[in-house]
Parts: sequence; C-alpha cells; structure tokens
Amino acid sequence: MADYTIYDLTVSVLTPLHIGTGKELLNQYDYAIHSGRTWRLNEGALLDAQDVEDAAMAAKLAIIPPAQLLEAPHDYRPDNGLFRYVLHGTPRSEAEGAQLREQIKDVFDRPYLPGSSLKGALRTAIAWNVWQHGQMRPEIRKVGRRRQWAAQTYEREIFGPDPNHDFLRALHVSDSAPIDADRLLLLNASVMNRRGSPGAPIEMEAIAPDTQFSLTLKVDDALFSEWAVANRLRLNGQEFLTDLPSAVQNHSLALARQEVAWFKDIGPARQIAGFYQQLAGSRPGARRFLISLGWGTGWTSKTFGSHLQSDADFMERILRDHRLARGRRQRGDPFPKSRRVVVQISRDRQGRPVENPAAPMGWCLVEMKERTHDS
Repeated sequence: MADYTIYDLTVSVLTPLHIGTGKELLNQYDYAIHSGRTWRLNEGALLDAQDVEDAAMAAKLAIIPPAQLLEAPHDYRPDNGLFRYVLHGTPRSEAEGAQLREQIKDVFDRPYLPGSSLKGALRTAIAWNVWQHGQMRPEIRKVGRRRQWAAQTYEREIFGPDPNHDFLRALHVSDSAPIDADRLLLLNASVMNRRGSPGAPIEMEAIAPDTQFSLTLKVDDALFSEWAVANRLRLNGQEFLTDLPSAVQNHSLALARQEVAWFKDIGPARQIAGFYQQLAGSRPGARRFLISLGWGTGWTSKTFGSHLQSDADFMERILRDHRLARGRRQRGDPFPKSRRVVVQISRDRQGRPVENPAAPMGWCLVEMKERTHDS
C-alpha cells in the first residue's frame, strides 16, 4: 500500500489573479504603451539593435528611456524580438516612470501559479475550520505583540507545537505548469470605500479569467502511520486533510456571504455584489472548491477573519495594539473599511475618465482528482 496520496489539481481563474514579484515596472523603461496595448520591452534586444559605434547614438542611449528608441508604428510588432510579451489593455497613466506591478513568471516569461500561494490559502481555510469546529475563541493573552507573529499561539494549537510537528508538513503543493504569456492582461484596480468611490489607483499585470493552471497536491500519509509513531515522527491532524475540499469550501462560502453584505447596498458595485451572491449559493461538488488567491483578496481571506470579529472588544484591542486601521476610525466602525476591486474605465459626456467597479480579485475554482497508483 502506498504511503502517499497524489491529486491532480486544475485551478480555473474566475476573476483576475495577481501574484506579484515585488517589482515595479516603469513606463518607458520596462514597458511602452501603443495602440491600446502594453508592450513589455526586451531591453537587451532593443539596445543590440542600435548602432553603438556612432558617438551621437551612444550619447543618446545614455540619457533617454529605452522606449524612445522605438519608432511607431512599424517597430510595434510582437514578432520582431524587441518585446518580451504584449499585454491586452493599458494603464491609466502614460507618464514616464508610471509604475506597473509585475506578475510572477518563470525565466521564459511564462506565468505560473506558485504552490506556496495555494498552500498558504489552504492553510488559512483549514485553520478557519478548525477554529469553528473546535469552539476556539478570541483571547488577548494568546495574541503576540509583533504583528507578523500575532496568531502564532493559535496556529500552534491548530497545526502543532512546532514546525516539526505541524501537520501541514504532510501537504505538498507543486508549482503549476507554466502557461503562455498571452493569458496576461493589464489590470486597473482601485481601493473602494463604502460610498462606492474608487481611489488609490493601482496598475498591475494579472492572469485573465478563464485561464487554467495544472499542478499536483501530495499528502504524505506515512507521517500519520504506525511507522511514524515508531520513529517519533507521527503528526496529528490527518482528519483535517481527508476532506480538504469541504473545509476550503466552507471558508469560501463564509467569505462570500460576508462580501455580499458589504457590497449589497453600494450602487456602483451591483456587479460585484451579484458575483458574490452567485458564489454564496454555489455547490461546486464533492471534489471541487472555491478559493481566493493572491493580491487584493483582503484581510479576511488571509486571517481568522470572522472568528476574530465575533468579539467586538477583542477586535478593537487588536486593531489598536497592532495599528491595523488606517486613518480616522471610531469604535465599532467596520474593519476593513475598504475593498480592492478591478475597475473598468469609461468616459463621461465631457470625455473625462470614469472608474466603474467590475470584479473582485483572485477568485478561483479548484478541482481535485485522485491519481491512481498505477497511473
């Protein structure tokens, strides 16, 4: 009998997904904007195409942004080697040096889904479920002083007392196979408040909806076996991995219901409220589940969320002690007070840009298929 179980996963992107590198790309230096698309420069090829033996050209190269070496329209061809890839769409700002957040890709500029991103989201969902079924409750004495370690006591209660006995040691999630760069798009996002007013514009590369990633998930059953007991390696918590789709789906439905309540009375966000209403009523099936991944999915999707908010005094204390709330805030005000959303940009009758909230970020549907050991 095998001492592990392998699942083939298909992750289908429902709303734009951004998992960043931490790098900001700059207009005219890393990318150019032309004819309704965003062109990622191949800086090396662009410089190689110049006559650097010419003194005037060499002086020019030292002072101008690389994009200004291009001549429109004939240089703007995806197949001429001067561009690494081309994105559908353009950012709001066309100013020199305008910033664009980079999507993670492999060395060949092919986007992929990091296994660590998916495993982190699974960990959050499992923890949320264990808290719910274990009847845990918020306690200030269990909250660490440093923000990044605030939940460590709770995590040790749920997963194990130390990294060697954390039962998610038994869960291995691979990086996905890479996909073509044509699944990237240029995404305009904003921070939206309860009045429905978008603000704090953010531009980024993102994975387009209707994209699929393929990856594998492996459960190391040996770490829960009698062999592990004999070798002092046994982990607790196997029961939380046996029905992983159900646990993650429970967490996702709770998030969806919470977001329905947040968006339902905001007129400009009717489309987003409708999306969450569909999610809240969804029943994907026994081996399928919804999950939110990457940037822009919010504080509640990456923490114990609603469980912490069940105690108003506790919530106010951690907001104050860890300085989680920005700006002016009265006791009892909702937290978080804003959401990051995808916006579509249109023009009013005077030709001025208007931002329309269009979708939330990072929602995906995951299907698990157990692999037979003879396949």
